[in-house]
Amino acid sequence: MAPRTTPTVRQRRFGGELRRLREAAGMSAPTAAGLLGTDRTNISNIEAGRYGISEERLRRLASIYECDDESLVDALAAMTGGRKAGWWEEYRGKIPPGFLDVSEVEHHAVRLRTAQTAHLPGLFQTEAHARAVFELIVPPLRRLEIELRVAHRMARQRAIDGAHSIPYLGIIHESALRIQLGGRKVARDQLNHLLAATKRDNVTLRVIPFTAGGFPMAGDTVLYAEAANPHLDTVHMDSPAGAIFYDAPVQLENFRRRLDLIETAALTPQESADFIHKVAREL
Repeated sequence: MAPRTTPTVRQRRFGGELRRLREAAGMSAPTAAGLLGTDRTNISNIEAGRYGISEERLRRLASIYECDDESLVDALAAMTGGRKAGWWEEYRGKIPPGFLDVSEVEHHAVRLRTAQTAHLPGLFQTEAHARAVFELIVPPLRRLEIELRVAHRMARQRAIDGAHSIPYLGIIHESALRIQLGGRKVARDQLNHLLAATKRDNVTLRVIPFTAGGFPMAGDTVLYAEAANPHLDTVHMDSPAGAIFYDAPVQLENFRRRLDLIETAALTPQESADFIHKVAREL
C-alpha cells in the first residue's frame, strides 16, 4: 500500500494516539514492530498517519501496549479500515486543506463547543454573511474561490443539522454580534438566523456582553470537538497562517478549563437570545 502523501488531521490524530499508547507502555518502535509482525518503518508510517491499519491490527496493537481503556480502543477501532470519502473531499485541491480538516473533525465529533470574539460561528453564518467575510481577505480572493469557500461553509452546517444533530454550545462575544459585515440588511438577517438557531434542541448559544469585562482567550476563535472518547478530542484555532490543531492531553485539559471559565462570563441561553434580539432591533 502506497503511503498517504498528505494525511488529514484525523488520520494524524489516529496515528498520534497510537504513538502515545506505545510510549506509555515504554516500548520502542522496533519492539512494537516485531510483536506485530512488521517492520519499524510501518510503525513509523502508521504513527504519522501515512498508513492506515485494519481493526484487527489496531486491537492487536492495543493488546501489545496493554491498553485497558476499552472505550478508547473501540473509538480507535471506529477510525480504522476503508472509510467512505466524506462530502468535503469534493473541495480537495480547490480550497485550503485546513478547511477540509475542520469539516472532518466536526463530522466525527459527538459534541462541539466554540468561543468566538470577532466572528460569528461558521456553522450558523448565512450565505451573504460568509461571502462578506471572505471578501475581506487580503490579498483578495478570486470570485470563484470565494464562492467555493462559501459553498463549503454552507455544507459544513450539516454537522449539526438533520440526522446528525449533535449538541452544540457556542459562546459569542457582543463585538461579533455588532460588526455589520455586508451592511445592515445582511447583518440583521444574520442575527435573525442566529435567533432561529437558539430554538433548536441541540443548539445552545450564549453571549458575552461588553459589560462582562475581560475573559480567558479574548480575541481567539476556538473550536473544541469532543470525540467518542475524550482522549481523541481535538481543538482547532484560526490563525493568519491557517488552521492550527491541538490534541496533546495537557493542551486538551487546558482548553476545557478555559472554555469552562469563558462560559461563566456569558449570559444564560434565554438572556443571550433576548440580547441578540435587542441588537437586531437596533440595526
